[in-house]
Amino acid sequence: MSETTRKHVKGFMTKSRYDLTFDHLCVVMSFIKAYAAYLKRTGKLEVPKWVDLVKTGTFKELAPYDPDWYYIRAASVARHIYIRKNVGVGALNKVHGGTVNRGSRPSHHVDASGSVNRKVLQSLEKIGVLEQDKKGGRRITQDGQRDLDRIAMTLAEESDEE
Repeated sequence: MSETTRKHVKGFMTKSRYDLTFDHLCVVMSFIKAYAAYLKRTGKLEVPKWVDLVKTGTFKELAPYDPDWYYIRAASVARHIYIRKNVGVGALNKVHGGTVNRGSRPSHHVDASGSVNRKVLQSLEKIGVLEQDKKGGRRITQDGQRDLDRIAMTLAEESDEE
């Protein structure tokens, strides 16, 4: 991939948290859905048996409705690490956390389930998308970088055609 194309793809994938627009959020969601579909289509991602029973955090009342939520979470985690380089389980717990409903008392932020995020990272490691870093956390491998670049490139080409 040429350097100008890589810059275009990187610009397509990343944006400052403060510069987010509705269009950019749609692009991010389309990338996550496309990569989740790729993970499901290849069939390499090992999905645990308990995914239909578990909640994704203590702040949730029910398990996810989407039967493919594990693929979507894996795609979201892969994109997160693609952008930020070294990420651990604790950081992912904060990102995927939410607010707990405490009735009439003020709401508070609660981290997501560490077990779910840890299993997602482990299954992405097994298929070669991520690897453990010496400094701590996980980082993306060359194969993972290639796959994510390829999907981002196809989405960028589709958006240029429209």
